[in-house]
Amino acid sequence: MDFSTYLKEYPSADGRFGKYGGAYLPEKLIPAFKEIAEAYLTICHSSQFVSELRRIRREFQGRPTPVYHCERLSRKLGHCQIYLKREDLNHTGAHKLNHCMGEGLLAKFLGKKRIIAETGAGQHGVALATAAAFFGLDCTIYMGEVDIAKQAPNVARMKVLGAKVVPVTSGLKTLKEAVDAAFEDYLQNYEDTIYCIGSAVGPHPFPMMVRDFQTVVGIEAREQFVEMMGFLPDVVTACVGGGSNAIGMFVPFLNDPVEIVGVEPLGRGQKTGDHAASMTFGSEGVMHGFDSIMLKDGEGNPAPVYSVASGLDYPSVGPEHAFLREADRVKYDSVTDEEAIDAFFKLSRYEGIIPALESAHAVAYAMRRAKEKGVGSILVNLSGRGDKDLDYVIEHYGTGENYRD
Repeated sequence: MDFSTYLKEYPSADGRFGKYGGAYLPEKLIPAFKEIAEAYLTICHSSQFVSELRRIRREFQGRPTPVYHCERLSRKLGHCQIYLKREDLNHTGAHKLNHCMGEGLLAKFLGKKRIIAETGAGQHGVALATAAAFFGLDCTIYMGEVDIAKQAPNVARMKVLGAKVVPVTSGLKTLKEAVDAAFEDYLQNYEDTIYCIGSAVGPHPFPMMVRDFQTVVGIEAREQFVEMMGFLPDVVTACVGGGSNAIGMFVPFLNDPVEIVGVEPLGRGQKTGDHAASMTFGSEGVMHGFDSIMLKDGEGNPAPVYSVASGLDYPSVGPEHAFLREADRVKYDSVTDEEAIDAFFKLSRYEGIIPALESAHAVAYAMRRAKEKGVGSILVNLSGRGDKDLDYVIEHYGTGENYRD
């Protein structure tokens, strides 16, 4: 498959990446999503919109974020070199602000007064609350009770920024249920509200919009790595829950001779069933308004999922990821909780960088591949910082004394 014209060809006009994607919506919401799609396709070609978004990225978000060589960690592992795209240095501490500021601009263009969202790890919630404060919009964030308990610092940040945080108490009280609650809110309030989906999932046009806003990560990373080294990395990798940070990192490399790998959460291991590795163990299905690969229970419904990383415990994955795997362009692997925690502490101890638990999955994979490869280079999207996870990690795993030199 030729990827030189990929962005012009995918998604199709009806939001399809091959057979995946689309928009499976209640009849009441069809006009609302059509309004969003038409508005986005209008303003994404507007010089005023693009210029304003670039100004925000530069002056407010602090972009571009750097590419960093993990010299000490690489030396500990052998001769293969690990590099990080430092999205943890993006304002609010993760990649999420890249699409939230774009969605905030879109809300202003449409004359909406309120933006709503779900959040798991809290980074999307913080980013959207930040965008709401910047643009002068009301903001409501839905978050599962389990994740609220794990991510107290981010809950506090959302509230300080002026957002209303609504605890979700149904089901497993995590990310899927938060999405359900946000959709219900949008169904009742779509006339003055935009639902700013937090990943490259959901009905068309959100997988396309989030991808487009997030490709700034991969565009920067590709240019920076080539400028730093004079050649491309051997492997490009990122963690995958819904898949926003990964799709933003991957797309600019699709037409290059590099290996691209998405890293899913294997949780407590395949045998336990306590994981969220949708691409590894799932099958095609429809949930939350889009067709993709999902984990199912015995009745074909979305299965209960688990990950130590709240931002990865989602039973499906963005439709573009499903398509890229089927096109044999992107491979998907998985990392356990144990491996992610090991990477969390080792990156902290050897490089002075505390990663988000989500990002630690990608670091763990890079560490594993570095040992296997022996030589070469691996570029990791470090999608977020780990401040939000410190209380949880210390309570359950201590402070990492075993990782001192």
